[in-house]
Amino acid sequence: MFIKKHTTQTVYKNNTKIFKELRKTYKYFIYEDFEIRETDNSLVLRYHFNLDDKYKFYPELKILKKLFFNHIFQIRDLELFVFHIGMIEMVSYWKAACPPQIMINPGYLSNDQVNWWKKLYFFGLGEFFYTNGIEITQNDFVDIQIESDKRFKPAGIVTNPRKVIVPVGGGKDSVVSLELLKNDYEVIPFIVNPRNASINSVKQAGFAEEQVFEVERNIHPQLLKLNDMGFLNGHTPFSALLAFVSVFGAAITGSGHIALSNESSANEPTTQSGVNHQYSKSYGFEKDFRDYLYKNITKDINYFSFLRPLSEYTIAELFSGFASHFDSFRSCNAASKTNSWCGKCPKCLFTYIILSPFLDSGTLDRIFGKNLLDDGSLLVIFNELTGISEEKPFECVGTVDEINLALLKTIEKYEGTLPKLLQYYKSTPLMSKYSSTVYNKAEEMKSENHFLEPDFYQLLKNRVHAG
Repeated sequence: MFIKKHTTQTVYKNNTKIFKELRKTYKYFIYEDFEIRETDNSLVLRYHFNLDDKYKFYPELKILKKLFFNHIFQIRDLELFVFHIGMIEMVSYWKAACPPQIMINPGYLSNDQVNWWKKLYFFGLGEFFYTNGIEITQNDFVDIQIESDKRFKPAGIVTNPRKVIVPVGGGKDSVVSLELLKNDYEVIPFIVNPRNASINSVKQAGFAEEQVFEVERNIHPQLLKLNDMGFLNGHTPFSALLAFVSVFGAAITGSGHIALSNESSANEPTTQSGVNHQYSKSYGFEKDFRDYLYKNITKDINYFSFLRPLSEYTIAELFSGFASHFDSFRSCNAASKTNSWCGKCPKCLFTYIILSPFLDSGTLDRIFGKNLLDDGSLLVIFNELTGISEEKPFECVGTVDEINLALLKTIEKYEGTLPKLLQYYKSTPLMSKYSSTVYNKAEEMKSENHFLEPDFYQLLKNRVHAG
């Protein structure tokens, strides 16, 4: 695959020159080492990364100790898991200068593993390259050298097939997974960098703080300084990091399953050239990750997305049945620090649209603070979401087809004067294009592009049909 320059008006800037200059100045990036430290109340994972012997980075992840941890593990038993977290954590630091060589010092990787990581880095950084205007190919963007022959051997993991880790971000999707799984399985909500929305989600679902697996991840200050100095910056595949950290969580809790809340919609590219903001949430990544996990780390942990057979449209319908979460869930990244909806971004408008067929306008306006479909200033975002523009927003949003379906269903049920964006929508060719759309949510469950075991599949299918 060849990632072309970003040529639309949403380009951040053309950083091709900076990219080339940085690669001449900074020749290599080293994954030097990692450390596992135990304190009275936590496990601390500390990494040492090195940019051309000029800048050093020491990011940490702190895992708060809980009573449900599996205490038979020794620290040395965790090294394989921690080493791999470092392999994905380092990409946030490598991207600052994109040196042409990466050296791995703490552990051994085979050629197949190296190629796997190169694929993840390349496609996981697709948006980063695209929005920085960087032209690069998968073959020449980096060379990975393994400087160690140390092979980590995981201890045999005893897992409970009724115990399920569910990562929670505070949005509607993870709420649906929590609510559907909690009565049939021993669920452990899993949160990286807890915020009000994620904490409130697990509370509303009936979980106490001592039942939650909590990870505090920090960004080393040196990286932020480089960003201020004009080094490269942009999107990294956070969900890939979440995958490796959740496997570590499953190992130390004895959980047999990790149930993500990624849906079929995540497979749709963001751009016409194939760049996908949600690459590490896609079915393709999920398949690759499962293969890597079972071949190289452990076969005792089942990593899958519980909602993979479903569209965002069906998930929105399921979520509409959990009214206790309406006032606490949040999907807005722009206003995450204030635990609110900004009402101006693609995530806000998408969430409003996808819920509109299932919730009355009064409930929606209470959740978001206003009727977003009556805000003419959101027209540019509206065009991106509906497919009028060539490019979708670089956000985790549903497919163009789902959004158009939601708008049609909303118009059908609307009473009184249509809000501005719906009036505008009726004047576009999309209205007639999608008017004959027939939607049957039960058809979604016939897809084979998922990894749900029979019990999980039947649980989800029963709820979809009952809805």
